[in-house]
Amino acid sequence: MKTIAKRSEDYSQWYQDVIACGDLAEHSVVRGCMVIKPYGYAIWEKIVATVDGMLKERGVKNAYFPLFIPESFLEKEKKHVKGFSPELAVVTHGGGSKLEEPLIVRPTSETIIYESFSRWIHSHRDLPFIINQWANVVRWEMRPRLFLRTTEFLWQEGHTAHATLDEAEEYALMILNEVYVRFAQDYMAMPVYTGQKSEGEKFAGAFKTFCIEALMQDGKSLQSGTSHNLSDNFSKSFNVVFLDKDGQKKNVFQTSWGVSTRLIGGLIMTHSDDKGLVLPPRLAPVQVVIIPIVKDSNEEIFSAVKSVAKQLSKFSVETDLRDNLSPGEKYYEWEKKGVPLRIEIGPRDLENKAAVLVRRDTGAKESCPVSQIPKRVEEILEDMQKSLFAAALKRREESNKIADSWKEFEKAIKQGGYVFSYFCGEESCEAEIKKKTKAVSRFLPLDAKEEEGEHTCIHCGKKTAHKKRWAFALAY
Repeated sequence: MKTIAKRSEDYSQWYQDVIACGDLAEHSVVRGCMVIKPYGYAIWEKIVATVDGMLKERGVKNAYFPLFIPESFLEKEKKHVKGFSPELAVVTHGGGSKLEEPLIVRPTSETIIYESFSRWIHSHRDLPFIINQWANVVRWEMRPRLFLRTTEFLWQEGHTAHATLDEAEEYALMILNEVYVRFAQDYMAMPVYTGQKSEGEKFAGAFKTFCIEALMQDGKSLQSGTSHNLSDNFSKSFNVVFLDKDGQKKNVFQTSWGVSTRLIGGLIMTHSDDKGLVLPPRLAPVQVVIIPIVKDSNEEIFSAVKSVAKQLSKFSVETDLRDNLSPGEKYYEWEKKGVPLRIEIGPRDLENKAAVLVRRDTGAKESCPVSQIPKRVEEILEDMQKSLFAAALKRREESNKIADSWKEFEKAIKQGGYVFSYFCGEESCEAEIKKKTKAVSRFLPLDAKEEEGEHTCIHCGKKTAHKKRWAFALAY
């Protein structure tokens, strides 16, 4: 049976082992791609159902657009095509002959969707226009890592059109804060910062890119979702115009925003331990597993297991009645899969009309009367959800550092976590910082207070435009 490397000794191998032992995914024969196995896909389905519900609460409608995009579409927005060129997969032949125009396999859908917007939007009465799609995208990946970076991955991408720049910005920030932050923190139990990306790190073709960033257990930052204010950059390229109330023709202002299967990677690295996967209850495909403690088939105990499962119908429950595995082997398997709560029922428990409840996160055990199990299970799962978030938040806050000199900065970055420093924001300066330390600016915090006085860049010494400290970190 495969063992799991220790996080402290080989974090990268540990991550791969947790995925393998949790039966989440595996590398495909197609280089850079992954096969998401049923248990891993069940987690994605929980993510999709939750995020999709949150979007629909806000009136967002789903649609679907083509996988193939004419090459000329990407070339209409120069910054966009330049940003994606190294990652593009291009189809040059189809049906046995060379295509008149190469087709790009969708890396993102701004261009193909906005061609439709140009035909669908005519008047100010059509605005705001809001569309979302759940799809797969392809970005050629040279150094693949399951869930974190793969050539093909699954995601949600929303696209909107508005009458003004302010309305577009307001909507982009609403999605970031009311959907992505809420989902990450309330469901994934993953604390996130919100911020704005630097010019060098923003989305190709965007006016502004906003993000949520989370700290993983190895001290690196994971970009977990983005929301872009595209201004009118794409609407000018694709002639997405409307007649305002005065009959004047104007270009719309747009946003795009998305999260992907990368969230599963974040989920793994935020909570899991050296025993395997740890899942927050609200996203666990199986919240409770009930295991009979018997050497051979025992109908009385099996009946008790089924009875308890019936009491827990509001939860996602598995009863493990397999007779080819010992109770210990079953514990080990479900532990690796990160099931939040295990219930054990043996002969002595049956006599006492009780069961043993075991938490996955802490390993704490308690005996509980059968009549109290539904109430106690609900309490434990809710406490586990909160405890996982609290532990991740504590870990992040304890690793945060402030650096006011380059020497302090270099030392702090090597220790992992976020380092908050003043930064000029120039792409060339950021490139030098990355070259020297491998760190990049992750975000300019949206909710941080401005500090009075003049401030200079941690690296080049130039006067900074912002009175807030940027967050730097090593990143995935």
